[in-house]
Amino acid sequence: MDGLEVVELKLSKVLEVDTFRLDSDYVQKKYLHIMNNIKSKIHLFSSFSDLSIKVDASAFYPSLEPFYNKGNIPFLRVADVDTHINYDNCVKIPKEIIEDDSFKTLKVIHKGDIVITKGGSIARVGLIEQNTAVTRDLIFLNSSQLSEVDYKFLYLYLLSNTSYNLMIRSSSMTAQPHLTIGLTRELPVFNPNNSFKLKVVDIYNLSKEKLEQSKTLYKQAEELLLKELDLLDFKPSKEQVSIKSFSESFGTSGRLDSEYYQPKYDDVIEKVTSSKYDTLGNIVNILKSVEPGSEAYQDSGIPFVRVSNLTKFGLSSPDIHLSENLFDNETLEKLQPKRNTILLSKDGTVGIAYNIKDDTNIVTSGALLHLTLKKDDVLPEYLTLVLNSIIVQMQSERDAGGSIIKHWKPSEIAEVLIPIIDINIQTQIEEKIKESFKLKEESKQLLEVSKRAVEIAIEDGENVSMEFINAKV
Repeated sequence: MDGLEVVELKLSKVLEVDTFRLDSDYVQKKYLHIMNNIKSKIHLFSSFSDLSIKVDASAFYPSLEPFYNKGNIPFLRVADVDTHINYDNCVKIPKEIIEDDSFKTLKVIHKGDIVITKGGSIARVGLIEQNTAVTRDLIFLNSSQLSEVDYKFLYLYLLSNTSYNLMIRSSSMTAQPHLTIGLTRELPVFNPNNSFKLKVVDIYNLSKEKLEQSKTLYKQAEELLLKELDLLDFKPSKEQVSIKSFSESFGTSGRLDSEYYQPKYDDVIEKVTSSKYDTLGNIVNILKSVEPGSEAYQDSGIPFVRVSNLTKFGLSSPDIHLSENLFDNETLEKLQPKRNTILLSKDGTVGIAYNIKDDTNIVTSGALLHLTLKKDDVLPEYLTLVLNSIIVQMQSERDAGGSIIKHWKPSEIAEVLIPIIDINIQTQIEEKIKESFKLKEESKQLLEVSKRAVEIAIEDGENVSMEFINAKV
C-alpha cells in the first residue's frame, strides 16, 4: 500500500453528488478536506446566485480569424488568460463585428468581470480591465455589478488553491478535461467580513501598481532603444512591388517567394546598417536544445519548457515534465539554461526572446535556441530587447514567412543583423529592464501574499491570516 491513497465512502455520500461520480480522483483526500472545512464554516460561504452573479459563456459563432488584428476590441482566448489578461498580445477585432447581428452569440464583457478557462488549460482565472470579447472556451462572471472591493476579492479567491482544486474536481473526466457552466455555478464562494476583504484587496492593488510601474519602465527602455536607432516613429513601406536583380535576390538568398523581397524589409535593414552593427552569429553562441518526443512526456520530473511557455517577460510553469532518468548528469547540465542565457523561439511563434535571470532546472524543447554572449560590447538585456523589437521581428517575419507553420532556420538566425549602440546607452537600457523585472517580481510576490492570505483565512480563520499578512507586508 506504500504510495497509495485510500478513501472509504458510503454509497449514500457518493449519490449526494450531482454528477454521481464514482472515480477515485473525485474523492481524493485533499478534496474531501476542503469540502469538510467549508462545511464547518458554511456561514462564511455564499453561492454565485446568492451574490446575484451570472455564470455564462459565449455560444457557438462563426470563425473570427479573418478579422484578427483588424480592430481595437480585445478578443480573449485561453492562451491570453493566466492570472493576468494578456492584453498586449491578444488578437484585436473590429468594433463592427460585435455590433453585427451575424455575431450576436459573441459575448462582450466589461471591466470588473472575471473569466475562467473551461477548455485547454482549465481553471485559469483573469480579471477583465476593459470591454472585451471572449471565446467560447472561457466561462465568465458578471462580477462587475459588485463593488470594486468585492469583485477584486472574488478574483483573488478564484485564484486560490482552494478554488482551483474545487474547479479541477468538478471538471469532466475525459481525455480533454473541461469545466462546465452548470457545475461552475455550484462552486462555494468565500465571503468573509468587509474589513478582511479590504485588507487583502489593498495588497492586490499594491501588486497591480508595481506591475504597471514595471510595464512603464520596460516601455521606456523600448523607446530609448528606438530613439537611439531613429526608429521611434518608423513606418515601414506598404509597397508590394520590389525590383531586384538575380544577384540581389535568388543568387544571394536562395528565395523565390515575392514576400521575402517586400520593400518594408529593405527599410528596416537600411536603418540597422546606417550605423554600427554585427550579425547575431558573431555576437552569440547559438546552441540547439533537444526534442525528446511526446512519448517522454509525464506529469512530474524535470520541467519541460516549450514555445507556449515563453514570453518576452518570462516563463510560465509548464504542464509537461520529463523523467529525471532521461539524461545523464553531464548532458542535463549542458541542457539546462544558465543565468544570462537568452532563449529564442525558432518554430511556431518565432522570434520571442527572454533572458534567463538565474540558473534553472528546466529543459527546453528543440524549438527554443540557447544564445550565450561571446562579446563584451553587447549587454544581455540590451540584446534581448533588440531581439524582441521591430528590428529583429521584421527580419524573422521575412525569413520564416512563406509557410503555414513558421520555421526560422538557425543558419538564418545567425545572419540576423543586430545594431550595436554606445555601451553607456546599452547600460541605461539594461538598468531600466532590470528594475522593470524587479518590480514585476515584487508584484508577483504581493499577489501570492494576497492569495495565500485568502487560503489561510479559509483554513485557520481571519486572525491567523492577518498575522501572516503583517509578517509579509
